[in-house]
Amino acid sequence: MSMTYKPVISATGLFTPQESITNEELVASFNEFVSRHNARFADEIAAGEVEALQPSSTEFIEKASGIKARHVMAKEPVLDPDVMSPKWPERSNDELSLMAEIGVAAAKRAMESAGRDAKDIDAVLCAASNMERPYPAMAIEIQQALGIDGFGFDMNVACSSATFGIQTAADYIRAGNARSVLVVSPEITSGHLNWRDRDSHFIFGDVATAVLVEDASLAPERHWEILGTRLKTVFSNNIRNNFGFLNRAHPETADAADKLFVQEGRKVFKEVVPMVATMILEEAERLSIDSQGLRRLWLHQANSGMNRLIAQRVLGHEASDDESPTVLDTYGNTSSAGSIIAFHKHNGDLKAGDTGLICSFGAGYSAGTVFVRKV
Repeated sequence: MSMTYKPVISATGLFTPQESITNEELVASFNEFVSRHNARFADEIAAGEVEALQPSSTEFIEKASGIKARHVMAKEPVLDPDVMSPKWPERSNDELSLMAEIGVAAAKRAMESAGRDAKDIDAVLCAASNMERPYPAMAIEIQQALGIDGFGFDMNVACSSATFGIQTAADYIRAGNARSVLVVSPEITSGHLNWRDRDSHFIFGDVATAVLVEDASLAPERHWEILGTRLKTVFSNNIRNNFGFLNRAHPETADAADKLFVQEGRKVFKEVVPMVATMILEEAERLSIDSQGLRRLWLHQANSGMNRLIAQRVLGHEASDDESPTVLDTYGNTSSAGSIIAFHKHNGDLKAGDTGLICSFGAGYSAGTVFVRKV
């Protein structure tokens, strides 16, 4: 007799760095860098050999993104016009890595919320857009630090990593290969941001989230039934990061700019919004869910304009802050963790039977949907 397993979300956990950078602080640092650069190359700029850099402004940042501040793991070096990059002491191989450290913090909070300890967890998936190293897997280090006897592996689908991780965990539950899986998304995105690029210097922030996906028979009284998940990828170069061990930047011979985050923002906006909205509507129809009856949308926190348009197409009207909450203004874009932060912070008031959608999208292109119902 075969068993039937139903995946649910039992709990979530969140780690937020103590330090935060406001738009005002960021603009002051960036504009000082611009002023120094233009003064240094004044003759070349006058001769037309070097292009003058343009200053940034809080008005530009908020109009372009909706971001007002972002949390970071290393504030001082990011704001130093001579550095403009996060830096921290290198740790030995015997010390817990920085990425694992914040992942463990988020995971412990999810486990505590569900009343779980290490012996209850079967697997750890580290689903994030930037891994601290290729191997050993970050997930295995997190697993070791938590004392979990099971397995773990890393997965990277850029900003969609967390929702891809949730479907992967749900599939393990459905197949009976695991009964309790932690999906951990430590996102130190400040490390891949070009803080000297006016068009993107304001985008990213650091954070870590964790989602505990379990079989319904184990779940605490209050949990979220996973009604259905869907993943989609379409190749595009419009969001890209070329860093890797085969093509590391050599500053003395090569331009290192493309070894950090680069994007064609207008193209991304134009192409991703209809792709994601259509995907959501098609999956809702497949699941016999009235998209306009969704109680709340926890969307990827990358751009307020994109979220506004996607929510409008899904709900059939302009979404209120209650229907589509944002954390983008205070956290910035935290890659795969963004929709999970929104879900973590804005789900407690929903009632039993309410349905909602966790959705993320980004480089690849990639997109993931997780339809849930409050139990």
